[in-house]
Amino acid sequence: MTHPPSDRIYKGLALRLFAILCLSTMGALIKLAETRGATLAETMFHRQLWAVPLVVGWIAAGPGLASIRTGRFGAHVVRTAVGLTGMLFTFGAVLLLPLAEATTLQFTVPIFATILGALVLKERTGRHRWAAVLTGFAGVLIVAQPWSGHFPLYGAAVGLLAALFVSIVSILLRQIGKTESAGTTVFWFSVLSLPPLGLVYAFQLQAHDPLTWAVLVGIGLVGGIGQLALTGSLRFAPVSTVVPMDYSALIWATLYGWLLFGMLPTPYTWVGAPVIIASGLYIVWRERVRHVAITAVAGQTP
Repeated sequence: MTHPPSDRIYKGLALRLFAILCLSTMGALIKLAETRGATLAETMFHRQLWAVPLVVGWIAAGPGLASIRTGRFGAHVVRTAVGLTGMLFTFGAVLLLPLAEATTLQFTVPIFATILGALVLKERTGRHRWAAVLTGFAGVLIVAQPWSGHFPLYGAAVGLLAALFVSIVSILLRQIGKTESAGTTVFWFSVLSLPPLGLVYAFQLQAHDPLTWAVLVGIGLVGGIGQLALTGSLRFAPVSTVVPMDYSALIWATLYGWLLFGMLPTPYTWVGAPVIIASGLYIVWRERVRHVAITAVAGQTP
């Protein structure tokens, strides 16, 4: 089994950290736009609209625009429908919850991915990963504190639904990725999501001051750059290597929450977040161990 050179791994890690910074900044801008009167539909539309020229430019500079041809249009439509639903819940969680708590609930993605992998893909899931799943949900209970009412439980439910749909998207991408490049998939998601979002947005058009328009455009540009950096990080380093960088989002969410909105994570979040993070990292590690074992067995098979 070969490993990428160290310099490529460092590039992958750096890109992943940059991507998480961008996506965390996007989350802060979404919340800021809402405080300035922008609606959820507006933020979602502008997120996709301003990302399109970035994606097109990235493809043109790389594999070329001819690479966007696809023979699996229906699969891209399904991915778009699921992706937009996930985006709705993700943006909704940012608006309903403090940034740090919304970000922490996103860390349950590996937990949901494990459950869906076992139920949908019939992947073999041992007791170690099931124990990590249960531990992760214990961390969610610590953060949400459903008996205390320190933030709305429907906000926590929206945050968990966001993580669930991100996990579903990851499964769809694994299937689509067998025949389609990452650039092709990102392009079709961006383009296909604009008509339904534009239709909803048309009924919510409203005037804004220049700063609010700048925030809305910033959501799309920063989010698009973050998405491209996220994709690019996997060119240089394995998934299991770069995924731990995703947890740096809690640092940025805490910082933005404090600087922009005067909100700090609750003590429960400081306790529960490490539990969720530890369970996610353990799941990623077990997946890597399983992959290495399967690869070794395949290499020994005549």
